[in-house]
Amino acid sequence: MKRTPTFLMALALSAFALTWSSSAFAQDPSSTQQPDAQDEPGAMQTAPNQAPPKPAGRSSSNIGDNADVVDDSGVTLRPDDSSLTGVQVAGLGTQLERHSYIVPGIQYGNFFRSSTLEAPEVGDWNSTSFVAGNVSILQQWSRAQFAMNYTGGGTFATDAKQGNGYYHQMQAQQMFEWRHAKLSIIDQFDYLPQAQFGFGVSSPLALAGIGGPLGPSLPALQTNYMPNQSIFNTLGSRYANSATTELATYLSARSTITFSASYGILRFEEPGNIASNDEIGSIGYDYQLTKRDTLGILYRFTGYSYIGDPQRIGDHVAQLAYGRKITGRAALQLFVGPEITEFKVPLNNQTQRVSISGGGNLAYAVSHTNFTIGYNHGVAAGSGAFAGSTADQITGSATRHLNRIWDANFNLGYARNRSLGGFVGTLNEPEVNSWFAGAGVQRPLGRTATASFAYTAFIENSFAGCSTGACIGYLQHQLSVSFQWHAQPLVIE
Repeated sequence: MKRTPTFLMALALSAFALTWSSSAFAQDPSSTQQPDAQDEPGAMQTAPNQAPPKPAGRSSSNIGDNADVVDDSGVTLRPDDSSLTGVQVAGLGTQLERHSYIVPGIQYGNFFRSSTLEAPEVGDWNSTSFVAGNVSILQQWSRAQFAMNYTGGGTFATDAKQGNGYYHQMQAQQMFEWRHAKLSIIDQFDYLPQAQFGFGVSSPLALAGIGGPLGPSLPALQTNYMPNQSIFNTLGSRYANSATTELATYLSARSTITFSASYGILRFEEPGNIASNDEIGSIGYDYQLTKRDTLGILYRFTGYSYIGDPQRIGDHVAQLAYGRKITGRAALQLFVGPEITEFKVPLNNQTQRVSISGGGNLAYAVSHTNFTIGYNHGVAAGSGAFAGSTADQITGSATRHLNRIWDANFNLGYARNRSLGGFVGTLNEPEVNSWFAGAGVQRPLGRTATASFAYTAFIENSFAGCSTGACIGYLQHQLSVSFQWHAQPLVIE
């Protein structure tokens, strides 16, 4: 049995204590009155002598159309007010806040695989079971919000090499709003038996918390602000944490300046991997051209360091940005600009190189169907396999409501990590290409439970100066089944 390090538990508890100091997000109320708990699934329940729920947090967003929008499913959405040059991925909007609550739950999931990622050549089917507890918390005040989703438990594998272990995922956000500023503190933590990239796709295991309409919808961090771990066959359990602070200051009705600072770690329990730290600071300026269109300019510095390796990388990025938002319908972000990378230990007899960085994110909704796609190109930490890499990563998803009880989803991803230490354009340039593609369905079981079924394919090819091309290549099939149950939400005073 693998044991979670003492300092790992302390880290998780510290993150919880830090973020519990205030604020939160929302539930799915499609009407302006509290539903009858006996008539609506997952409805809020209050005792007869209990005080009414606290009012929703107010928005102090300074620009654009702040009117609430009702989407195609009848859900009232508050417009997304994230900064174009900030750390978050723009969304279609968030459900209108009306209650503060806590919801506990449990879940079970099983991955049945054609091989192990650590030994793909064996080809023997194996399974890993995940047994965990979930909790989602939402607490709000007039100008502050707190939200947290957490899942934690044990893993039990039939593969002796992987063995039994632990499984944790946590996402938390603390947010304060004033008339001319907004402060966000975001923490994301994962302790997993495999890479986060492609983990649990098309199943509830991919996300922390209880999921569904009662799970607070926390903002996703852009790829540049998370420890990048997108190589499947790195060995053993690993944990990653990203702590990010963002301050957006509204200079006028159309302009915003945004500051952010982030610190991330990536650690492995097995030898043979490269542990890394990243320190990130950025400043950006947004100017809103119209109600829907925004232009921005961004500068970001990232410092990468490695445990047991003298290499340090300083990465400077300057980008122009464009964004477009239509609440409930579309959200687009585009970035492009030069990148200057400096090396403490020279690579190919060079201490500096100049390249291009860029990327984008798109969320789009049509009747009963949502699409998302994201792409990023630039220098990264190396995903545990390299001390620095040039990384291309693209992910996409689609979800569709099929009928009254069934929902379907499709997910895909591709990541290429090319070592910064190789000779560009030659066969001596180590490179790893990773793909995943998955599809699944889910349906409710009564008012408080959900079952899901999914299939995922993982493909990875490695090039390391071989005259014949791919040195390592494999395909892994994965079938997954999961079950989730949550209690009725408990209203927080």
